[in-house]
Amino acid sequence: MTDSPLATATAQILKAEREPGLKSVVKTFFDETTFTASHVVHDPSTKTAVIIDSVLDYEAASGRTKHTSAEQIVAYVKAEGLSVAWQLETHAHADHLSAAPWLQEQLGGKLGIGADIVRVQEVFGKIFNAGTPFARDGSQFDHLFRDGDQFKVGALDAIALHVPGHTPADMAFIIGDAAFIGDTLFMPDYGTARADFPGGDACMLFRSIRRLLSLPDQTRLFLCHDYKAPGRDTFAWETTVGAERAGNIHVHDGAQEDEFVQMRTTRDAKLSLPNLIMPSVQINMRGGHMPEPEENGVSYIKIPINKL
Repeated sequence: MTDSPLATATAQILKAEREPGLKSVVKTFFDETTFTASHVVHDPSTKTAVIIDSVLDYEAASGRTKHTSAEQIVAYVKAEGLSVAWQLETHAHADHLSAAPWLQEQLGGKLGIGADIVRVQEVFGKIFNAGTPFARDGSQFDHLFRDGDQFKVGALDAIALHVPGHTPADMAFIIGDAAFIGDTLFMPDYGTARADFPGGDACMLFRSIRRLLSLPDQTRLFLCHDYKAPGRDTFAWETTVGAERAGNIHVHDGAQEDEFVQMRTTRDAKLSLPNLIMPSVQINMRGGHMPEPEENGVSYIKIPINKL
C-alpha cells in the first residue's frame, strides 16, 4: 500500500530543494534546564512563522513559573518582524511545561497537536484522577492534526505525519524542507527516545522512525532534546535523514526491529521518570493551561502515590 502522506512530504521537500525560496528559516532556542530545543520556523517571503515545542520555566521546589525562555522567543519574533500563525506541540511532553498559551497571548497563533492527544488525556486523566470537569476530547487545543493533514505557512507547504511510539500522539511537522520530529529521534550519537510511558510502544517507535528515515537524505531534522552523548561537549539539535540512516546508534540502516525492541525495552526499564513528569503531563494535556483553581483561587498539581 502506498504511503500517500509520506509521498506528499517527499515531493514537498524535493520541491523546496529545487526552489530556494521555499526553504524554511529556523531559529532554535535551547533550554539547558530541561534539555529542550524550541524552534521558530518561518517563511522568508511572507514572514509567517510557527513556534514549536516552547518551554515554560518551572521551579519544582517552589511551584513557581517564569517566562524567561519564552521571552527570548517573543524578542526574536518581534525583532524579525514575524507573524505567528501556529503554536505547535509535537506531543504532550513529560519533561517540560509548554508556554504556548502565554505565547498566544503575546504573539497569537493557533495551538495545534496530534489528534491522538485524546488517548493521552484519557490515560492520564485517570492516572491523575482529573474528574469529569477535565475534557478528554482535545478541546483545549485549537486544531487536532491527523496523519497527512496539509497546511500552509505563508508560501511554504507543510504536512503533519503521525509518528507514534514515544507516546501515542507524537506528530512530525514538515515545513518546507525541514522536519520537526519531537522526541522520535535524537542525534545519531545518542540514539532514540524511550517508549515506556503509558501508551508508548517500542515496535511502533521503530516503524515511525523508519517512516521518517524514508524521507530524502537531505531533509533537515530538528529535534526536541539533546543530552550530549559521551565524548561530545556541545549540545546539538539539527541533523539530517542521511546522517541518521548512516550513523544513528540504535536505528541506522540495517538495524532490525526485534533487536531494537529488545534494546529499548531493557534500557527503558532502567530509566528514572523525568523530573518534571508530574506537573508537565498534567499541564500539557490541558494545552499548557494550569488545572482549574480550587475554591481558594490556587491551582494545584497532583502527585499520585505508588501509581507510576
